[in-house]
Amino acid sequence: MSSTTNNDDEFNVQKSKFSAYDRLSCENSPMNMSPWNQSCNLNATNDDDDDNDDVTKNNRKICLIGSLVREEGHIYSLATKNDLLYTGSDSKNIRVWKDMKEFSAFKSNSGLVKAIIISGDKIFTGHQDGKVRVWKVQPNNPSSFKPAGTLPTFFDIFKASIRPSNYFMSAKHNKASIWIKHWDAISCLSMDHNHGLLYSASWDRTFKVWRADSSKCLESVKAHEDAVNSVVASADGVVYTGSADGTVKIWQREFTPKTIRHVLVHTLLNQECAVTALAVNKSGSVVYCGSSDGVVNFWEKEKKSWTHGGVLKGHKLAVLCLESAGNLVFSGSADKNICVWRKEGCVHTCLSMLTGHNGPVKCLAVEQDKESTTSDQKWVLYSGSLDKSVKVWSVSEMAPIMHNGDVQ
Repeated sequence: MSSTTNNDDEFNVQKSKFSAYDRLSCENSPMNMSPWNQSCNLNATNDDDDDNDDVTKNNRKICLIGSLVREEGHIYSLATKNDLLYTGSDSKNIRVWKDMKEFSAFKSNSGLVKAIIISGDKIFTGHQDGKVRVWKVQPNNPSSFKPAGTLPTFFDIFKASIRPSNYFMSAKHNKASIWIKHWDAISCLSMDHNHGLLYSASWDRTFKVWRADSSKCLESVKAHEDAVNSVVASADGVVYTGSADGTVKIWQREFTPKTIRHVLVHTLLNQECAVTALAVNKSGSVVYCGSSDGVVNFWEKEKKSWTHGGVLKGHKLAVLCLESAGNLVFSGSADKNICVWRKEGCVHTCLSMLTGHNGPVKCLAVEQDKESTTSDQKWVLYSGSLDKSVKVWSVSEMAPIMHNGDVQ
């Protein structure tokens, strides 16, 4: 691939053309690291010091629970479901964790694990070699995971290879390739659980649509002029893609009696620096875009049109991953930090900058905390880094805002 913006170890900061929106969502959002956000010390109280009491209360709202460290490779992907955490690394291993301890593991021969997604009893993993592997949990042994195939299947490749119309010239290898196969690294996976559709995005500039139950490739979309770094499928039939070509595109899914197709309906962003991560909130009303310049842009949906809401500035280097949960947004960066943002109306406020990783934060995953209530929504955040560790954080939506280290 000719572009260097899709290299996981290079984080070139480029000047964006998007300066017309160069403003903060909230001018008072704190950007400085605070000493309280690195760990959770619930016993450190001082009855004679009101300020210390406030900070201790806040520590209960946002804190580090622990770290998962296994010196075998950089962490590139995370997924969580039913109290299990799946971690993928460049060691080719997928490890499964439960209650902060290793629960199981399985290994692929397909290169580093760049993406993981879970659907029912199946686990899909996307790899550097352009393949999507399928694994199944054994019903009689929940700690046993067996290989269940590869996307596309050997039979589908053989069937497609018979017809000349199924071939195209790949730019990287300068040779004919079959459209149902990715010819470069998988960068991201997303799932439309309502319709059983799996989406795979690749550095080959396409995203592909798969039927999760049959492993059949339904469509291949030439989406961008450079590597597709992120794909997100929302519940309302809309798909978002972000690319190293600096664009964010919106695709509408259309069903016909025999086929499925995705139609480009809008380009949200067109800038010089690479789009590196996307996230969409649960209702599909807000989309977030992280870029190689360290900025997070966001748009809000009003009826059928999108309005640019502003930018979130909390990082010094490229934003590598984004997650949305409830009223919170999490951004992980090559600067080794994670920003926690809370959305209130149209304003986003930075609640905390989580520090502690010794390498770029490459991936995030989030699940609802068991102690969460309607009055106090709590989340467990997992952060994977190129420092070979995963950190586990507890984050409450009720955390007070910190200004220059003081609780407000």
